[in-house]
Amino acid sequence: MGNAHSSPTSSGQHDKSRKRSAGNSRLAKSCCTSGDQFHSAGSVASEDTYCDEKHIAEPPKAKCPSYLPESLSNDNAVAYKAFLKAYPEYKLTETLDTLRQSDFTRLDRTGETYVDYMGGSVYPESLVRQHTSFLNNSVMGNTHSVSNSSRISTTCANDARAAILSFFDAPPEYTVVFTANATGALKLVGESYPFVEHKSSYVLGADSHNSVHGIREYAARLGAHVRYIDSTENGGLVEMTAKAVLSHNRPEAGSHVPCLFALTGQSNISNSKNPLSMAKFASSLGYHVLLDAAALAPTSTISLSEYPEVDAMAISFYKMFGFPTGVGALVVKKSFLAMLRRPWFAGGNVDVVQVPGTLVTRSSEIHEQFEDGTINYLTLSSITSGLHFLSAYMPFLPLRLSSLMIFLTSSLSRMRYEGSDSPVVRILSRIPSRRLRSVGEQSDTGSVMSFIFLSPDGTMMPNSFIEHAATAQKISLRTGCMCNPGGAAALLGVQDDMQHLYPGVTLRDFEQIVGRELGVIRVSLGLASSFDDVWKIIRFTATIANHKSRKVLWDRWTAEHKVGHAF
Repeated sequence: MGNAHSSPTSSGQHDKSRKRSAGNSRLAKSCCTSGDQFHSAGSVASEDTYCDEKHIAEPPKAKCPSYLPESLSNDNAVAYKAFLKAYPEYKLTETLDTLRQSDFTRLDRTGETYVDYMGGSVYPESLVRQHTSFLNNSVMGNTHSVSNSSRISTTCANDARAAILSFFDAPPEYTVVFTANATGALKLVGESYPFVEHKSSYVLGADSHNSVHGIREYAARLGAHVRYIDSTENGGLVEMTAKAVLSHNRPEAGSHVPCLFALTGQSNISNSKNPLSMAKFASSLGYHVLLDAAALAPTSTISLSEYPEVDAMAISFYKMFGFPTGVGALVVKKSFLAMLRRPWFAGGNVDVVQVPGTLVTRSSEIHEQFEDGTINYLTLSSITSGLHFLSAYMPFLPLRLSSLMIFLTSSLSRMRYEGSDSPVVRILSRIPSRRLRSVGEQSDTGSVMSFIFLSPDGTMMPNSFIEHAATAQKISLRTGCMCNPGGAAALLGVQDDMQHLYPGVTLRDFEQIVGRELGVIRVSLGLASSFDDVWKIIRFTATIANHKSRKVLWDRWTAEHKVGHAF
């Protein structure tokens, strides 16, 4: 299972026409919290309003009260007022509404509902303006020199390293190696880790990103053991099970054989947060700990002073604050870097190279020994600015996203097809087990919802149809396996089918084995997310639940993709 988007299958799906009930009661039924505090969420357009042969229409705009976002239509305003009554703590995050209006105006201007923050955050407009101004007024050169332009670049790089270490509360023994992304940071560890044949172990969770799985290639090539920690059906790991696997594969006492444990801080598909305390347990057994924090860092506070057992941590900045792409980092202990063995050298990380010959002297700066070629020096000043920007809003994010995620999951899980008890969606990922009430609290899950749409007879709708329908309504969500085959297999219940795979198998082949499309629909919230975004997802789900509007969308999809089956 890779990251390819789902493709059409030939399984037929049918639906019987039912009499239209009031849209108002239909969506209100779906939008109650567990405490029944959120009653009427406002009306939903009728079948005729939802859709015609040309487009899916929005209800007429109406002037909102002054205390509500003016971008909301009349029924959205009613829903928002009810939401605030049910989730009064959301008002504590009003600073993020101000941020949305000042730094993310293009979202409302273009009408795009962006809910793929796990794929990449939306960049703040002020960050781009600030960086553009800096570039327009500076002359910057390659850092591998002592000229004035090079010194400016070097200063920006050093400032960025200091900002990163400060942001993650890293003790003095840590440094920063710049990479292309989190994948590059993970690869750097994998290719350099000194696995010992038949003695070393590489332990990782099944619910991990492919970049974490990929390290097993290096481990296997050197003859190390690769051991997996099984995923639960909702993703993540069971701490007791993980400890048992780690204990069983630990280095022999006193042997000092290098063994590596890769801990996924947060799953990008199952929404599971794994306890960072696992780093302390693994370290006590003699493991080195590599933390994949690419999905965790954008919305959760990470303190390396609190978890100093983490030897190296991989991050990507575009996932944290959207700009720039092409820059990630390995936040790493200098002592850990010193034990790694690079398989090659390149410009920038050496001092002397004997040619012809075999001698090479590495750079005196240990982080430079792992930065191949020239770092992305033109963008590093924006890393410093981006971290300062994110620091100001990070305390508010968990509370805001917790409120939105609980409201969204509870609303969709209650939605039923008209005249029946058939659910419209099935949520597969973990949902928050507790509701946050104050600024500064941390959630026990992320802000990701992975789910599938069900037809009235209970069979799975093709994800490719849902993606097509969402795109038509300017909703940017994600479908597929999210580069997390283990997590996707657990959520979809196809772990056993994994055993039937063979060399050269494709995603289409795998889909034929299981008899349906593979993958999930993912909605992920982030820095600029608002109630309006979540409400549009709820409205979109109601559109799919409505027979007439669904048929129009289905007919367009089948016509464009020449799919030969009908609803």
